[in-house]
Amino acid sequence: MTKNPMIEQLIEAHLEFLNDAFSQDANIQSEFLNFYHWFRKQPLQSLWSFQQVNDLLQKQILATPASASLIDQITDHIRLALAHDANETTKIEDVIPVLTIDKIAQYVASKSSHRKALIHRIVNNPAFSNTLTQLIHHSIQDYIDNSVMNKKVPGVGRFMKMGKSVLESVTDSNLDDTVKHYLQKNIIRISQLSEQVINQQFDDEKLYHFQANLWHKIKQVPLSKLRDYIEVSDLPRTVGMGHEIWEHLRQTDYLKQQVHDGVYTWYVRNQDKSFDSILNDINIDESLVQHQLQALLEPIIKTMIGSDYLKQRARFYLEQFYYSEKAQSILTQT
Repeated sequence: MTKNPMIEQLIEAHLEFLNDAFSQDANIQSEFLNFYHWFRKQPLQSLWSFQQVNDLLQKQILATPASASLIDQITDHIRLALAHDANETTKIEDVIPVLTIDKIAQYVASKSSHRKALIHRIVNNPAFSNTLTQLIHHSIQDYIDNSVMNKKVPGVGRFMKMGKSVLESVTDSNLDDTVKHYLQKNIIRISQLSEQVINQQFDDEKLYHFQANLWHKIKQVPLSKLRDYIEVSDLPRTVGMGHEIWEHLRQTDYLKQQVHDGVYTWYVRNQDKSFDSILNDINIDESLVQHQLQALLEPIIKTMIGSDYLKQRARFYLEQFYYSEKAQSILTQT
């Protein structure tokens, strides 16, 4: 393309004008706010369709695996949080408000029907029955074999052994099998009794006081005690296992459908709203834009101007314009 001296002068003048205009803080602030004022009035559906929003989230959240670098950063941040010096002087009550704990305790204690249903399911689970049977059996066996009286009262040990032998001869079975048979036969009744006892021990009032007493025991504990229950050296492994769960979950049809339906519900609810209302829902208002977001973006714009990046990009488009047939025809008329 043959360079035209007059056009080159016009381009340079144009670039100089733009550079001077955007080098002034007031102009940057004004343009930024003008764009925000325009953007905030646009209805959601006038700019983005549901399909565009859904496709973006499906691709970026579900279809894109987390990078190894991101996993490492998550691990490092958890490690830093657990090992932070402030944990030594910060107590649990410093970060969790006592009034919220009390509300939680009252809420949990008030859910008696849910609690009873949960206890019923646990007590009637075969695993609970088996555990209870073994516990009672071992307790009886331990009592017979290692009774305190056997050790402290002369002759009692021989008496206990004689009683065991008599019982075994009468039942035509050893005591161990007899006890097991009894427990297996009566485990349903024993489980029902266990359920009654557990419900009595965890009624609304007792459960509330149990939670309150637990809070008073732990509220003065420093946050550094968390390291007693979390192996910091195992974080790469534990975070990795969490990542494996996410890797599987994000590829399931279940989660894809959940994201689709969640986005659709949100879009239908907000499609007629302006972005001003939508942004306010996530605490972004004009004050935030003017005093914080704008302050973050201004240095970026200034750096772009100072590095000649904007000048180079502007030159590219100005050349396209000034050397176009339409502009050439206008210039040749002068």
